[in-house]
Amino acid sequence: MFWEETFETLPRDQLRSLQSERLKDTLARAAAAPYYRRMYQESGVALDRINGLSDLNRLPFTTKQDLRAGYPFEFLAVDREAVVRLHSSSGTTGQATVVCHNAHDLASWANLMARCMFMTGARPADVFQNMTGYGMFTGGLGFHYGAERLGMLTVPAGAGNSRRQIKFMQDFGATIVHVIPSYALHLLSVFEEAGVDPRRDLRLRIAYLGAEPYSEQTRRRVEEGLGAKVFNSYGLSEMSGPGVAFECPEQNGMHIWEDAFVVEVLNPTTLEPVPEGEEGELVLTSLDREAMPLIRYRTRDLTAILPGPCPCGRTHRRIARIKGRSDDMFIVKGVNVFPLQVETLLMSVPEVGRNYQIILDNEGSLDSMTVQVEVQREFFHGDVKSLKALQQRITTALKGELLFTPKVALVEPDAIPKSDGKAVRVIDRRRKE
Repeated sequence: MFWEETFETLPRDQLRSLQSERLKDTLARAAAAPYYRRMYQESGVALDRINGLSDLNRLPFTTKQDLRAGYPFEFLAVDREAVVRLHSSSGTTGQATVVCHNAHDLASWANLMARCMFMTGARPADVFQNMTGYGMFTGGLGFHYGAERLGMLTVPAGAGNSRRQIKFMQDFGATIVHVIPSYALHLLSVFEEAGVDPRRDLRLRIAYLGAEPYSEQTRRRVEEGLGAKVFNSYGLSEMSGPGVAFECPEQNGMHIWEDAFVVEVLNPTTLEPVPEGEEGELVLTSLDREAMPLIRYRTRDLTAILPGPCPCGRTHRRIARIKGRSDDMFIVKGVNVFPLQVETLLMSVPEVGRNYQIILDNEGSLDSMTVQVEVQREFFHGDVKSLKALQQRITTALKGELLFTPKVALVEPDAIPKSDGKAVRVIDRRRKE
């Protein structure tokens, strides 16, 4: 079943025609923003000579640094009085960035989110508990308004306070939840402590995970623990938030809504297109944003466009699970490492608990990497010989994956600090030259 069958099943040629028309409108709107007006003048781009998608590669890229330089309103393409909401990044790694919305943008975003959730089987009779942060974080409000647009009873529980979350699920009969992957793993431990069996004591049937990369192994653990089907979602604040791409029931990649975004996957070094199925950097252009359209935004997220049609009948292309961000990658002993590589391996080990952290440091003139791993309670309190064997097994497996030998430190459950927001997976203590 479809939320908007006409748009979701458009033949590819009609979808591309729609994109070209919307791209021309978007470029005209963007020209009203001070940043883009200057950029087009400086780059010599004549907007009246852009003939839709075929000329997309003539347009310059937009980067995170551009948004920082344009803080707060250089990208605004409408009068300030027309803006009804603003979201901002934390600014912890530099100047904050802002994204502005008018009423049309919020309605479009809510509709995309409703489309995503309806695709997974959500219906008005469901009870939706939103367990992510509200405020400046786009994930909470994006799912909230989408759920209400679909017609579900929506419980804005917010992040944290796990015992209260469980009580809400029990009292209100939650059938669908939205939760950050690392917090979902933590919540499984709280269920055990509270003596609650989600499969027996709750009515959960669907869980939406997103906001941070997570492995297929983590998905399986959450599904087994909650007794619910877990769906992967993708979004970013610069493109409104969640709702950019979502899994359908086939769960073979995420449909990226091409009536709202132009999708490119490029070689991060050459910035040339890569073939379908080949990994590259995701670059997005908004097509249905009025207050703050963005042109060829470099997300830094690494993925691939999956070839072939989806059996679900939707014609919008699918992207693979996000491997991570190109700027999440770190280098140890000449090896490129993504945190997701470590998680994938750890979560396949039955004795491993639900949290881990990577510590980067210096040993003399060399880099070192220590992986702190929480161990399941029954294993952690076992004999020392068994723990030593487990430590060696994880070390050997990581060496086979990473091609160097990291240190592995086994710690008891809940020893690694939890976060209500995105998990802090990497702590880099190395000296900066």
